[in-house]
Amino acid sequence: MKTLDTTNISGFVSEFILLGFPCRRDIQIFLFVFFFFIYLLTLLGNTSIICAVWSSRKLHTPMYILLANFSFLEICYVSSDVPKMLANIISQTKSISYTGCLLQFYFLFSMCAAECFFLSVMSFDRFLAICRPLHYPNIMTHRLCAQLVVFCWVGGFLWLLTPLTLISQVSFCGPNTIDHFLCDLAPLLALSCTPVAGITLVCGIISSLIIFLTFLYILGTYFCVLSVVLQVPSGSGRRKAFSTCASHLAVVSLFYGSVMVMYVSPGSETYSGMQKFVTLFYALATPFFNPIIYNFRNKDMKDALKKILNALL
Repeated sequence: MKTLDTTNISGFVSEFILLGFPCRRDIQIFLFVFFFFIYLLTLLGNTSIICAVWSSRKLHTPMYILLANFSFLEICYVSSDVPKMLANIISQTKSISYTGCLLQFYFLFSMCAAECFFLSVMSFDRFLAICRPLHYPNIMTHRLCAQLVVFCWVGGFLWLLTPLTLISQVSFCGPNTIDHFLCDLAPLLALSCTPVAGITLVCGIISSLIIFLTFLYILGTYFCVLSVVLQVPSGSGRRKAFSTCASHLAVVSLFYGSVMVMYVSPGSETYSGMQKFVTLFYALATPFFNPIIYNFRNKDMKDALKKILNALL
């Protein structure tokens, strides 16, 4: 593995080595094939949602417009780290440049922040649809929906500017080996040759804020939804309302369950195999399961996908 000639003239690290999954060559080949297959299915599943919403006029509603944007976000999200991970699995050098490492960190976690915003906005949409059904068309207009989409995208990238600026000021003078398959905050800061306690604290506060604020907002909206649904006299009405929210709640549970384990207090623990697994779960498995959850539980989405398949065949 390449560990030499990774510093520039000033003695600072110019590239990092991502250890990834150190194991036998045959196992690495298996991991490459497996992760590549999951990656392709993730792209296919999320693209199918975008195509279904785009092709069906029935789905040109705020709920599905938000879902299509969320699926596009998942494609960008999984593409920010998985291709490099796949390349490093079969590569002998497993290197990533200093700039590339910072860019990967910024884009990956900016889209992670945008996902928090999108899940919050989607819960707000469900709250209005169930708790304020008569006012829903007047409140959740296409104009407001477009503004919320812009807010989610821009807000996610702005949220990570401070951590990126702080990390770019950290000095790395060796060693340069990151015990991970991506440029994550804690293992990256662990390689600093200067004290970074203040930076770790600030980044931890920033990540905790967006995780807990959006999660608590989602819990609050669904508490209101649940209180309204339980007052519905009809059993079929309650089932329909629960079915409307079930897919979103499943995605929220998958995403926040794994993210909270890793990023509430970055740098507080060393990275073990289990922590790599948790990171892999939210970075690859969650975007893979999202289209499955939404497609299988949504009749309108399944009908739109059937029409696309029939047109292709």
